[in-house]
Amino acid sequence: MAELEIGMEAPDFNLSSTRKERISLSDFRGEKNVLVAFHPLDFTPG
Repeated sequence: MAELEIGMEAPDFNLSSTRKERISLSDFRGEKNVLVAFHPLDFTPG
């Protein structure tokens, strides 16, 4: 996979929602703005 740079389109991915539903980034493409936040140490003793 290539490295992403600012301004590049994000690759499609899917994940589980808090309701245990599968959601894909492509479900929202062209419909809504999406913010993806990554917190690698949340809820860990670090």
